Amino acid sequence: MKKILSFVSGILLAALVLGVAAQSLLEEDKRMIAAVQQYYGATAAKRTQSWRSMVNNIQSQTVSEREILSRVNIFFNRLRFIDDIKLWGKEDYWATPLEFLGAGGGDCEDFSLAKYFTLRELGIADDKLRMVYVKALTLNQFHMVVAYYPTPAAVPYILDNLEGSIRLATERSDLAPIYSFNGQHLWLMRERGRGELAGKASRLSLWNDLRGRWDVNRLQKPRINLDR
Repeated sequence: MKKILSFVSGILLAALVLGVAAQSLLEEDKRMIAAVQQYYGATAAKRTQSWRSMVNNIQSQTVSEREILSRVNIFFNRLRFIDDIKLWGKEDYWATPLEFLGAGGGDCEDFSLAKYFTLRELGIADDKLRMVYVKALTLNQFHMVVAYYPTPAAVPYILDNLEGSIRLATERSDLAPIYSFNGQHLWLMRERGRGELAGKASRLSLWNDLRGRWDVNRLQKPRINLDR
């Protein structure tokens, strides 16, 4: 079973969790866009600017959580799916949202992580969100999606790069849940329920690696340029 998570630290994530002044966020946006432009090129910078514009637009409006989910899901599902081994030269690599946007594509973990972090920044509580490892039965392969729980006992809605629409987990008979996590915890899944608490997410090493690459000065460059 793949490994994953402990809660993220660093300047940007502190801004997401604790909140900062609007002007500071705008300055951080500029810094991120400039870093992506320098490291990945003009097309990647435009993607990053579109991401920040979406976030800022939503933050300036009164928008329901379901509408936020829809906008974020649509935005990231436009990116290209590509396996880690082809893009990064590694069997399993978790890209930061900036690396995902910089590269212009990624695998299911990259889609899910980018959605999760963006939803957190937009004020969706961590206890309403989980990243869920599933077995995609039709494809016969492991897969990751984001689950959103409107209330603790609710059936979650699933955000998935394989499916354009956001649907209830009970409507996704093609997915068999294995385990899930958020910023604080790891669960083993039981049927289509919320699962059994299995420990802290810090036991998951790929998340720790992701955390260590969060700063714009530690961006990694993919093996291939998808923008050519």
